[in-house]
Amino acid sequence: MWQLIRQFARSGLPGEPAPTGDDSWRHEEREIRREILDLLGRALCIRQIDAGSCNGCELEIHALSNPYYNIEGLGIRFVASPRHADLLLVTGPVTLNMQAAVLAAYDATPAPKLVVAAGECACTGGIFAGSYAVCGPVSSILPVDVTIPGCPPPPIDLLRGILTACRAR
Repeated sequence: MWQLIRQFARSGLPGEPAPTGDDSWRHEEREIRREILDLLGRALCIRQIDAGSCNGCELEIHALSNPYYNIEGLGIRFVASPRHADLLLVTGPVTLNMQAAVLAAYDATPAPKLVVAAGECACTGGIFAGSYAVCGPVSSILPVDVTIPGCPPPPIDLLRGILTACRAR
């Protein structure tokens, strides 16, 4: 134990600088907020559905709500019921056990509705493609408007995909 503490004391502080963030998207914040209000007249409401993912995509989706991205400030919010949603954000391959639930959520979402498949598994089936427990990608059971590839996709790509779906509306 003492050897380890001495080694830490000898090595000192790291000499490399902290990484810088990419804030290039921040100049578009006002434009994004205005565009969402012009399109919908109110906040964009998203219902996120985990159709059988490993939860990697969910972690990145939760990062959208942190102070760095602050999607609530952009006029985008998550809702608990598909009846209040404008957009369904589906992650993971659609498993046999979740197929009926995903279809029920889609049917409960009022028209006009948007569907975004987030993550490689939702887009193509990913590593679970061909499994006995998987129906396939989201597009095999629902009409998908936008796909966001990546395993998992970073929060900025998720935000771009959501905004692309809104613009397609």
